[in-house]
Amino acid sequence: MARSSEISEAVRKAAADAGFELAGIAPVEDAAELEYFPRWIAEGRAGEMKYLEARDEQGRLKRASLAHAAPWARSVVVCAINYNTAQPYSTETREADRGWISRYAWSQADYHDAVMGRLRKVEAALRAAAGDDLVTRCYVDTGPIVERVVAKYAGIGWIGKNTCIINQKLGSWLFLGVILCSLELGSESGEAAVPAQDRCGSCTRCIEACPTDALTAPYQLDSNKCISYLTIEKRGAIAEEDRSGIGRHIFGCDICQDVCPWNRKAPATDATEFSAREKLVNPKLEWLAEMNEEEFRRTFRGSPVRRAKWGGVRRNAVIAMGNSGERKFLPVLERLASDHDAIVRESAKWAAGKLGGAS
Repeated sequence: MARSSEISEAVRKAAADAGFELAGIAPVEDAAELEYFPRWIAEGRAGEMKYLEARDEQGRLKRASLAHAAPWARSVVVCAINYNTAQPYSTETREADRGWISRYAWSQADYHDAVMGRLRKVEAALRAAAGDDLVTRCYVDTGPIVERVVAKYAGIGWIGKNTCIINQKLGSWLFLGVILCSLELGSESGEAAVPAQDRCGSCTRCIEACPTDALTAPYQLDSNKCISYLTIEKRGAIAEEDRSGIGRHIFGCDICQDVCPWNRKAPATDATEFSAREKLVNPKLEWLAEMNEEEFRRTFRGSPVRRAKWGGVRRNAVIAMGNSGERKFLPVLERLASDHDAIVRESAKWAAGKLGGAS
């Protein structure tokens, strides 16, 4: 088997060859950032995302420590790829009859698949260098691990006040892929990555810009208030007191990244998989609200937007209409007030009432 340093170098080369802009190796240690996680869960900050509460056989939260999730792991390879597209930010759009789908969901392919395909190439190089006894697991936003924490200790970037990983040169438009590894890497000759220095300084633009006050303090997020959570993970009706803050967001939210100074000069991606589907950039609300199920499947095939489901996207579009201030939507909302979907019906009545129509 090759020396640890040689394996680490093979991993970094494979990551670059696979199209990742950044790659690093983090040790398996209980990071100080994870000490907050059990309390965050206990306080209900995860909302309905029960998968975040996954526990091991001893009842310990897996995401609170890699020792709980993968006791065999000794290192974590972290790879990052830029998904920023050369399109306007949500804070630059003003068309009231259009909604917003988060930047990461415009792509030609679901990022889980696109990043995993590249990550498998890095895993193959790692196994080829380390030998058959190596145990590995690959994850792209699906495993029992807090990716941004290991990304910090792999030298990818620092965790910003908006809880996103930020790189000084690339900004925060980054997809992360991680490989858990049973071999201790990066330990020879002081090779272990040095965590990036926190460069948020005194800036609080992300906190001030959040319409729903989901960023309750620097580095702390209450998912229950987050527009991304409300428009993607939240099932059923959205509470009336939360609807106005959603604005015209349909799937996810980019505001805390759009206002971040480190994204002012963020480069555009070269990865064709992440190029924007033009129809999904600032889409028409009426089209989304009245979309039938077949059109939903056809439009969002291979897109993470499918996670919100057909009914969820229509619910969000109806709420966005109510927040638009556009009375021209009243005829559409009146039709949708008789929709087969009870959640869409109720949301349409609320939206119509907000626009001054019958509620």
